[in-house]
Amino acid sequence: MYDAVALFSWIAHHYYYFLAFTVLVILLWNSVVVVGGNEIALIERRWFGSKMPQGRVVALGKEVGIQARTLGPGLHFLIPFIYKATKSVFTEILENEIGLIESVDGSAIPSGRIFATVVAGHNSFQDGETFIKNGGQKGPQIEVLPPGKYRINPYLFKLTKGSVTEIKDFEIGIVESVDGVAIPEGKIFAQAVAGHSSFQNGEAFITNSGQKGPQIEIIPPGNYRINPYLFKVTKGEATKINEGEIGLVESADGSAIPAGRIFANVVPGHNSFQSGQDFIKSGGQKGPQTEILPPGVYRIHPNLFKITKAAAVVIAKGEVGMVTAQDGAPIPMGRLLAQSVQGHSNYENGEVFLKNGGQKGPQIDVLLPGTYRINLNLFQVQVAPAVVIEANKVGLVTALDGIPLPEREYVASPISGHNDYQDGSAFLTKQGQRGPQLDVLRPGTYYINPFMFSVELDDVAVIERGQVGVVVSNVGEDPTEEMKKRLGSSQNGATEEEGKEKYVVPTGFRGIQEEVAGPGRYYLNRRAFMVYVIDTTNITIDWDDQEDTRFDQLTVISKDGFPIQVSVKVVIRVRPDQAPYMVAKVGSIDNLIQHVIHPMIDSSFRNQASTASAMNFLQSRSEEQTKAENRARTDLERYHVECVSVLICQIRLPEELMQTQTKRIIAEQQQEMYKMEQRSQAERTEMEKMRATADQQPTLVASEIAVKVATQKKTEMITLAEGTAESKALEGVGEGKRLKAIGDGEASKIAAIGEATAQAYSKQQEAIGEEAIKQIKIVELISTAIQNGNIKIVPDVLVTGGGNATEGLMGMLTKLLPGVDIPALVKQSAPSAAIGRPESGRA
Repeated sequence: MYDAVALFSWIAHHYYYFLAFTVLVILLWNSVVVVGGNEIALIERRWFGSKMPQGRVVALGKEVGIQARTLGPGLHFLIPFIYKATKSVFTEILENEIGLIESVDGSAIPSGRIFATVVAGHNSFQDGETFIKNGGQKGPQIEVLPPGKYRINPYLFKLTKGSVTEIKDFEIGIVESVDGVAIPEGKIFAQAVAGHSSFQNGEAFITNSGQKGPQIEIIPPGNYRINPYLFKVTKGEATKINEGEIGLVESADGSAIPAGRIFANVVPGHNSFQSGQDFIKSGGQKGPQTEILPPGVYRIHPNLFKITKAAAVVIAKGEVGMVTAQDGAPIPMGRLLAQSVQGHSNYENGEVFLKNGGQKGPQIDVLLPGTYRINLNLFQVQVAPAVVIEANKVGLVTALDGIPLPEREYVASPISGHNDYQDGSAFLTKQGQRGPQLDVLRPGTYYINPFMFSVELDDVAVIERGQVGVVVSNVGEDPTEEMKKRLGSSQNGATEEEGKEKYVVPTGFRGIQEEVAGPGRYYLNRRAFMVYVIDTTNITIDWDDQEDTRFDQLTVISKDGFPIQVSVKVVIRVRPDQAPYMVAKVGSIDNLIQHVIHPMIDSSFRNQASTASAMNFLQSRSEEQTKAENRARTDLERYHVECVSVLICQIRLPEELMQTQTKRIIAEQQQEMYKMEQRSQAERTEMEKMRATADQQPTLVASEIAVKVATQKKTEMITLAEGTAESKALEGVGEGKRLKAIGDGEASKIAAIGEATAQAYSKQQEAIGEEAIKQIKIVELISTAIQNGNIKIVPDVLVTGGGNATEGLMGMLTKLLPGVDIPALVKQSAPSAAIGRPESGRA
């Protein structure tokens, strides 16, 4: 208690000390500034200083006002009441951020400039006093603050945070500067300057005369601290050319393309148009570019280069690509196609094409099947089917370009080395002629330029067995007049005049070839060689009313005025060696038939019919056929054709004439029938007679046998009479010889009887056979026995059937003489019985 009272008492007696201490504490409190670790102190000088210059905002040094300088973390002593400190936190720029500074004070930005000039020594705007002293300019600053903490006077510098410019993969940054020198007149893009580190160093950009406006440089993928107030960055996609695609490029800036040219010259060093600044520096030209972009990813400025994607040229199997160049030298006058140049790698290298003198227009070289990266702005590609010649076909080729054909020539002279017209350049180099070509294309696939050659399909010339081909050549040497005479006279029956009109020439000369083509297939050019196929076998030509005949049946008028319809067949043949002459004469088999044979046959039969009546013509058909054949053979020989035969198949007379003829024939047939009936009745009568005779045949046989026996007896009696006559003749010789004569007579008698008997038997044997003689003897014995009554042949009572007595007798004899063929014996004996019948009658 005492102490407290003493203290207050002391204070009361010494208050001035306390007051002084209080004042001291207040002074110390106001003079000491403690700045934390994340703070800065803004200083304001209130009293006792010079006045700031007009237009200034922040004070420097001893100038009254808010000071440009700041106090950093720590303990600071200020004169109380003269300086006032205001604390502020550090300016912190986070990752992926940038600080954009605008100065509130400083010198004026020069006219025409937007951003302040960069000054040194201000330590990233942390030393405002130095900034002002070194000529820092009022307004937006070019420099930016990277991530970090900064002691920046917020009264002097207005800070705005911005984002880091992030360019992702497959993106590009397109930059436009809002400050810089002016772009030269005629230019669209600012020229590239060095040192700005992808536009992160705006100071270097401005210092190095960076130009205001769209920049030619682009920003590749990455993170960039770019001042967005100075550079406006627009993100765009990288150019991606997929597989099977190409990129066609057109530049929006560059020098002018030379007059007469359409596509820009190729310049080096631009890295596939990814370095626009190098493109411009190297003299790149504005407009469509010759180079193309193959598949890949490209960082190309889309405002400088317009990229158009197009499909790669794909020529499939069985196709051919025709190319038309949109730029190049002009094609020489008189030529249709551009000349071939080397090194352009199937038009994929347009630069080489143009440098080597490639010509504008349709190209002679073609693209074979494959995939090609061709600038479709420079080269237009048309796809057409390859030429396919199928089996049994032939390709006829016409060249659309080349030197002109000589006069009078229809087909171009053949040349070699053009690989079946697939190498058009070689064709032209070797002076190939324009027009129809002699060489043909055989079956196969050909990659031929349709701009250069047109191909027409034709059938193969097929000559079958039994045929020959007569060739008419439109190419070769012309035969001389002497050759025409000689060839004409060599033909059968041809005169010299005829030879001039229808000559046949050897191989190699123009005209009908003497040598014919045998059976086979021939790949002939029908423009150069016409083939007439001639049948060498028999050819039949009909004149009939059938549907499948060539001509209607012939109608002719007879001498007596009746129309006659005649169906005719004519068979002709052309010998192989005469076929060329026949063609020379009439041209073809069809011409021969239509214009020679048909009129000839028609006229021939009309003439023949007019000389005979209708009935006579019908009845003399064979003679008429022979006449027509002889006449046709003679007429056809003049045309070197052999007439095999002319046949009249049918002759039709008018119906009324045929009815009259039919009635007359019917009457004649009826008369003939009546005659036949008469003959039939006569034959019937004769048959009845023969039947009756046959019925009496057994009796006749027996009678014949009896006649034969009587004949033999007659012969015996004649012989005896002759012997008696001789005997009487010998009586006159003399009595002396009587006895001898009697003996001789008796001997002669016996000999005569024996001889006569022998002769009779011999004749009988020759007539009826030895066996029949035996049977006749048996019958004679039986007959004698019957006559003598020794055998009873007829029974007392006879009962007969349907037959007659002869049949019964024959049957009985067959039983009595088993083994003897009585009917045969009767037949053999019938002649003898007939001869002896009169004698037995007389007996």
